[in-house]
Amino acid sequence: MRYFNAITDPVYVKPARFSSLDRFYLRFIRDERDLPFARLTVRISLTMLPLGVLLFMPFIQGWWWWGIAVLYQYLNNFTYKGPFGLMLHCTSHRKFFKKEYEWMNQYLPWVIAPFFGHSPETYYTHHVGMHHAENNLEEDESSTMPYTRDSVRGFMSYFLKFFFTGIYHLAHYFIRKKRKRLMVRAVRGELLFIAFCTALCFVNWPATLCVFIIPFCIYRLIAMMGNWAQHAFVCPRQPENEYRNSITCINTKYNHKCWNDGYHISHHEKQTMHWTEHPEHFKKNLEKYLNNDAIIFEGIHFLHVFFWLMRKRYDLLAKHYVDLGHSFINDAQICGFLRSRTRKIIRTPESMAEEAAKPFVFPSLYEY
Repeated sequence: MRYFNAITDPVYVKPARFSSLDRFYLRFIRDERDLPFARLTVRISLTMLPLGVLLFMPFIQGWWWWGIAVLYQYLNNFTYKGPFGLMLHCTSHRKFFKKEYEWMNQYLPWVIAPFFGHSPETYYTHHVGMHHAENNLEEDESSTMPYTRDSVRGFMSYFLKFFFTGIYHLAHYFIRKKRKRLMVRAVRGELLFIAFCTALCFVNWPATLCVFIIPFCIYRLIAMMGNWAQHAFVCPRQPENEYRNSITCINTKYNHKCWNDGYHISHHEKQTMHWTEHPEHFKKNLEKYLNNDAIIFEGIHFLHVFFWLMRKRYDLLAKHYVDLGHSFINDAQICGFLRSRTRKIIRTPESMAEEAAKPFVFPSLYEY
């Protein structure tokens, strides 16, 4: 267990002066704090897109083709996938470009996103239109509650359902909720991406596989691993409470690379909060985290949480658990507490009433 002393995650520090290039970007973007997004967008546009196009060129063959393909996969999956995915996440919640340049807000989801395996607009419709609206509860098509969340078999069932039938369930959700516009956007983006890749396979199937299909498969796996970890520890008494159905990861390099994505509790509490504000919000609301038995880890990120859960290494999770209230005597108690939050939750009106009637037992009094 840990007791953190300070937050080292990134916050916004206004520069003494902006460079001429930054001043150019500021003409278009809504918030100066998003200048890193403008720089990242330009870097990706000048590297990933040209490399992807080169792989389709008939004069690129043999070792040249394989060299570019390896470089493309490395940049896609190890350099840019996380930062781009979380930039798309942030700009889905808060528009990137000014109102007079509204058309530019389509550049990330429609032009760059397919190179990273995102079918256009399905991220926004799924994440903002459905996931945040339902908050990991029963109506959330990506809810983790019906699964045992330290089970490899449980995760594989969760992932395969999303991978093969995700768009069907998402469309059905929007139909059920009478949100036709979001349904059309999701289905249109998914079908156009599939049609686009199918057509390109007739042009150059190895390039299509490398540039679009492999990133698509990897992204969807990583996305589900992330959501699984973010909502792995759910309190059966209050699964609707953001502080009890999500986790927060602080003081990790991941937050510097991926725009404070570790602050998932505060993101669910206020989804439009700017990514630079989360560390300060966390410090100001420590009492709220404490009173809700919020699960906080220090020095690790969601993939650590995911893989350690799959291996049932609660001992490793306990070493990084932040015990805000000094509530636990030892790591064994923390392991028991964490394990109790990963059990399958199937709620009925009767079970909800029964759970609500149980007396609350503070975690420090648990005996494991």
